Amino acid sequence: MRTLLAIFCPFLIILSIYLGDLQAVVIDLGIDVLVENHFHGLEAKRIGLITNRSAVNKNGISTIDLFFHSPQVKLVALFTPEYGLYGLEPMKKNGSYVDSQTNLPVYPLIGDDLKPTAEMLQNVDVLVFDLQDIGSRSFTFLSTMGLAMEAAAENGKEFFVLDRPNPLGGERVEGMPFDNHFRSFYSEWDIPYIHGMTPCEIAVMINGENWIFKKPKLTVVPMKGWDRSMLWKDTGLSWYPPSPYLPNEESPFYFAISSFLGISPEIDNGIGTAFPYKFIGASRIDPYFFSRQMNKRKIPFCYFRPIFYWSFFGKFRDRMLGGCQIHIQDFSKVKLVEIGLHLLQELMMELNQEPLASLNADQMEFFDRFCGTDEIRRGFLSGKRIQEIVESWDSYIQNFKEKRKKYLLYSSQPLTQ
Repeated sequence: MRTLLAIFCPFLIILSIYLGDLQAVVIDLGIDVLVENHFHGLEAKRIGLITNRSAVNKNGISTIDLFFHSPQVKLVALFTPEYGLYGLEPMKKNGSYVDSQTNLPVYPLIGDDLKPTAEMLQNVDVLVFDLQDIGSRSFTFLSTMGLAMEAAAENGKEFFVLDRPNPLGGERVEGMPFDNHFRSFYSEWDIPYIHGMTPCEIAVMINGENWIFKKPKLTVVPMKGWDRSMLWKDTGLSWYPPSPYLPNEESPFYFAISSFLGISPEIDNGIGTAFPYKFIGASRIDPYFFSRQMNKRKIPFCYFRPIFYWSFFGKFRDRMLGGCQIHIQDFSKVKLVEIGLHLLQELMMELNQEPLASLNADQMEFFDRFCGTDEIRRGFLSGKRIQEIVESWDSYIQNFKEKRKKYLLYSSQPLTQ
């Protein structure tokens, strides 16, 4: 068996490097750069890999397989974020188990163990993070990364981050702002709701801004060929869903618009349908009137189509809902957070304020923590205009843009070869 592995490993790695010539991929991911550099810095070390099956190289070969079959490193443990190792489990799973494919222990970083414990790290020399983030603060992968960085430092372990594109691009920065009073796993770092940064850039910022109590020895492995103007479609990469609710490369845009709306017990955001985050509805909405009112708002680069639909699971299971399907017409120019605010405002008007007024104490706390601020809830209930709310974020956004400059690893224009 060892002989077969020794023969197969070099073939797998060579294949992962040179198959790119047959595809339209225009960038090298962090994992590609690491393999090309023969796992430099990780040689002969015991690796704990924080990943899931959405983390692949530019040719679709799993990061897990590349580490597991490499003779240069020793993969000893797997750590998984929300949605599990295969990125398909809709329910949170607590407790370690053994992966049937690699026979390695798997530690879910969710529930009671949001960061690795000393026991989990006992046989690990280096933690390596390779996950596909989606560019919105409330998506928990970057929270997992920073907390794991802190755990690595507390236990004397090194930390590597392998970079991946921000699907929303590196230039888009939008509210909602971060308020430390509402810090949670869904809003862990002092970054806007849409931050325009990559995992490596955020990791360097976490260390540089002292956002964790103890900082690890950090190594980042940037991409080659990516620039800040690129959306996912510009990279030539295939999309591998990091969660069951992000099925294609457009999904991160719709997540940024509507993920926070689904916290309200009165609003459905498409979870439980084939169009998560693209459908917005409620059980007492006339879809034709609602869509007409939304289109009257003349939101640039966005159109709303009336729909009736059923939800197959979740809080509206087996109930007929009315609402709209969101259609983004220009992904590079549309203002994502503002669309979500307009949808919420219209729903509040048509449902007599119930989407927010009906929240119980736990739902209210979760809504505010997910948003990273209570300004949305309080502003809408007090009748503030959307423009007034958005303009109040300007100083935070400008300060963040200035602060992040020293942590950016990529230019805003394509690099000349």
